[in-house]
Amino acid sequence: MDKSQLSRRNFLGKSALIGAAGVIGMNALSSCSSKLKTVDYEFPPLLDKAPDGKKLRAGLVGCGNRGTGAALNFLAAGNDLELVALADVFEDKVWDCRKKLKKQRVAVEEKNCFWGFDAYKSLLEVDLDIVILATPPHFRPAHFDACVQAKKHVFLEKPVCVDPVGARQIIATAKKAENIGVTVITGTQRRHQRDYIETYKQVSSGAIGELVSAKAWWLQNHVWFRTREEGWSDMEYMIRNWNNFSWLCGDHILDTHVHNIDIINWFMGKHPEQAIGFGGRERRLTGDQYDFFSIDFEFGNGVFSHSMSRQIDDCANTLGERIMGTEGYTNCKNTIFNLDGSVKWRYEYPKNKDGRSTEVVKVSPYVQEHIHLVTSIRTNTPVVEAERTAISTLTAIMGRTAAYTGQKVTWEDMLNSTEKLGPDKYEMGPVDMEFPVPVPGSQHKV
Repeated sequence: MDKSQLSRRNFLGKSALIGAAGVIGMNALSSCSSKLKTVDYEFPPLLDKAPDGKKLRAGLVGCGNRGTGAALNFLAAGNDLELVALADVFEDKVWDCRKKLKKQRVAVEEKNCFWGFDAYKSLLEVDLDIVILATPPHFRPAHFDACVQAKKHVFLEKPVCVDPVGARQIIATAKKAENIGVTVITGTQRRHQRDYIETYKQVSSGAIGELVSAKAWWLQNHVWFRTREEGWSDMEYMIRNWNNFSWLCGDHILDTHVHNIDIINWFMGKHPEQAIGFGGRERRLTGDQYDFFSIDFEFGNGVFSHSMSRQIDDCANTLGERIMGTEGYTNCKNTIFNLDGSVKWRYEYPKNKDGRSTEVVKVSPYVQEHIHLVTSIRTNTPVVEAERTAISTLTAIMGRTAAYTGQKVTWEDMLNSTEKLGPDKYEMGPVDMEFPVPVPGSQHKV
């Protein structure tokens, strides 16, 4: 990228006042951390299909591949579900999504298709019950707040923000959602995945004894990127290449690895107290992000979790989680092991016609989370998952901050941080920001 076009101000060190929403969120985070218990968890209803009920109309904000997929997952969750509106920053994204949906026999009227930075506001004026939020994560806090203000149920894709101010805003909005009785389901599909849930139940019942350590990892090839095309402004280029800019996606420790971090928080029953770690960049061609992270999260009482993520081509790839206990360990997904490595318990998957395990859950977790959304609405039992996902996202932000700065970062630092990533205003054209790759050291303070 031509850095001369994106210069003069370094957004990485940029600060902003927390404001009233941030203060509310900070208090919510403080209180939540003391209440989380491994055995205190409300499990989602694991139905094959949502119960019948009133027709539900949904709108999609963010018409990329994930948004289009989420919309189809919603439509597969039950009967009498409709997608009636589309919104995105880019007009071509809207029409491309509409074309893909039409091939699946899903028709969205042209009058309900909107584009531009305020497209979500126009979408909220349509007669809707549910909004699916799947834009680049930077925009999630503002979009979520607008949806709750409009009293809409929400599917909130992860990660739910990119900075501490955004995390606190999500939690403040989650409190509003709870107060008015709307449902908010987040895209942490492993918490709706049947094998993970059954494994969690085993661990919370003491199957591996007292939890003593954990590790989580997501190692993969470098994901997609866009080279700049002639005629693209700074803003258009960055949003079309959003997966490579920290202010838009939070870096891959948030965008992908937050899934694994969320699992560790879930099984541990709390978030870590502090983090120290490192990362670096060697292979990336665009943006300002790292190629890898290695973070040590401390949960207190001598319990640590090693968390690593990497996006580099031609390396050994794998992902997963592991938690050690005094009486065994687990992969969190489907198996409990004794300390000697022998199998103590294994999840029973559906069998194929030959009687062999399929190793696949009965319902895709991507659909299962939408079954939970629809079931909650139709049975009038509101569920709000946004706070816990904000906590896991903030955990990932704590790890990112430790790697970017080279400093030990505490949860209290995150509660008090005024870091807010991104430009002052959203409009197509030049962007007055710099994008240096973070270099850890004494000059960088939390």
